[in-house]
Amino acid sequence: MTKNQTQARYIDRLNRVDDYVFANLEAEISFDRLAEIACLSPYHWSRIYSAMRGETIVATVRRLRLQRAADRLANSDADITEIATRAGYGSTETFGRAFKDAFEKSPAAYREAGSHAKFSRAKAADAGAGFSIEIVTLAERRCAGIDHRGSYMEIDHAMGRLFSELVVRQAVPEVPEMIGLFFDDPDLGPETELRARACLPIAQTVTVDAPLVETHLRGGLYARLNYTGPYADMRSAYRWLLGTWLPRSGYEPDDAPIFEAYLNDPRVVPQNQLRTDIHLPLRDRP
Repeated sequence: MTKNQTQARYIDRLNRVDDYVFANLEAEISFDRLAEIACLSPYHWSRIYSAMRGETIVATVRRLRLQRAADRLANSDADITEIATRAGYGSTETFGRAFKDAFEKSPAAYREAGSHAKFSRAKAADAGAGFSIEIVTLAERRCAGIDHRGSYMEIDHAMGRLFSELVVRQAVPEVPEMIGLFFDDPDLGPETELRARACLPIAQTVTVDAPLVETHLRGGLYARLNYTGPYADMRSAYRWLLGTWLPRSGYEPDDAPIFEAYLNDPRVVPQNQLRTDIHLPLRDRP
């Protein structure tokens, strides 16, 4: 077996672990069960996971559960006790400490005054000064993609799979750009049916075959919103961009999906320091 084949086997094993974790975030996750899914020794699998993924499996599960909890705090009226329980915490106190460590605010303070609230207040007050919008012209880019269906908050599942596929093909650029392409309005229809695609620009020489999807990011004019904060808060940023800025901008949206460019890594950067450029395609002014 070649080195590439061996590497592909290890990546496939950890991808199965990722699949199980995302499907069972609100259930008890047994690390012995994860070792079975990975088909690796319980003595070694978690260290292999840490070395290959850049964070421990404990950190991955905690990060994903708290990210989902932040989404519920920002975008629903669910009770904090219920949110804590669904995130796997036995008490609101324990949940509160873990959440504050990750988001630098208590759950109640985050619900009241997270970055989502800033955009909501700006929309309600018919304001928006201080939010950074640039009008930019981008060249068309060829990307490899992996399709995702379900909550937009879980597109990092597809991102992980995309990166793994490109590693096996030895096609990861020296400076990879992680991009999310979003096709549906999350306020319409069931969350389970939302369509998105994790993308990464690649060289023209790279062959794109299944499960990868060849994707061309539209070239042309965009409004770029420079957003800093948790991914869970971005729905309010979208509402401000589309409901307050766009009608006053003098521009019309073009017939193409919005995309997000992720500028730093949620595994190593605090949630409130995550940087994302949201790109709204625009028609040229006549």
